[in-house]
Amino acid sequence: MQAEFDTRCGYIVLVGRPNVGKSTLLNRILGQKLSITSRRPQTTRHQVLGINTIDKDQFIYVDTPGIHKAVGKKAINHAMNRAATTALRDVDVIVFLVDRTRWTDEDEMVMQMLERQSLPVVIAINKIDRLEDKSAVIPTIEALSKRMPEAEIVPMAALHGNNVDALEQTVAKHLPKGIHFFPEDQITDRNQRFFAAELVREKIMRQLGDELPYEMTVEIEQFKVEGRTLHIHATILVERDSQKRIVIGSKGERMKKIGIDARKDMEMMFGLKVMLNLWVKVKSGWSDDERALRSLGYMDDA
Repeated sequence: MQAEFDTRCGYIVLVGRPNVGKSTLLNRILGQKLSITSRRPQTTRHQVLGINTIDKDQFIYVDTPGIHKAVGKKAINHAMNRAATTALRDVDVIVFLVDRTRWTDEDEMVMQMLERQSLPVVIAINKIDRLEDKSAVIPTIEALSKRMPEAEIVPMAALHGNNVDALEQTVAKHLPKGIHFFPEDQITDRNQRFFAAELVREKIMRQLGDELPYEMTVEIEQFKVEGRTLHIHATILVERDSQKRIVIGSKGERMKKIGIDARKDMEMMFGLKVMLNLWVKVKSGWSDDERALRSLGYMDDA
């Protein structure tokens, strides 16, 4: 005889093209920063689990890298796409994020992928707060309704929280009954070393903007607590000497600013005084080397 549960628990994957607001949405839902964000596309490179327990419902969100055209690109691009597409397995609900009235080839690629799925799909039309005329989104809603008539559509704005509660209520209807998989106070399955590396990478992306070398990642060499102080040694990996100079900046000023900004966020996240040491190292070809990507954790999600 099957047990009856008065609780619900399910996995919800957030998918979409790069820079459409998946990480911003996850942070908004959780009420705290978990996924790093920047204006640079493909900021998210890993699956990040965000757990939100509300009374008897446990929502387990999976933030994913933006699905993009990786034909002819490096191994890291293919690894990110695999991380996103494999997240569609063993989930209960798909939330497909799109951007207002803007539709790209990559949106179409994601749509075609989802049309082959049998799971419930909720389409979240993000950034509607940037529309002066809110009725401008109506043609997008109508077009998406024709393409995916079974999908539920929720216009919203992740950054400011507009209508995000309606999205959560829509998702909740599809949560299966069952026990909660995580303690109610747990918000992720990632460890602190992972978030330390992500925070450094976020500050680099925000500091460098268009100057940012895409072939850049962060590796934590030391993560040690002594009393109320957390000692972190992080290495920033780039592929060429010219990229190393860009990251360091004139007289090391850029590197200093990256360290200050990252340390502040780490102290807020970890609740400890942080001593952060940063180095930049040239590792030629790492972003196109599957062995290097595996050692850096890029193949784990796939």
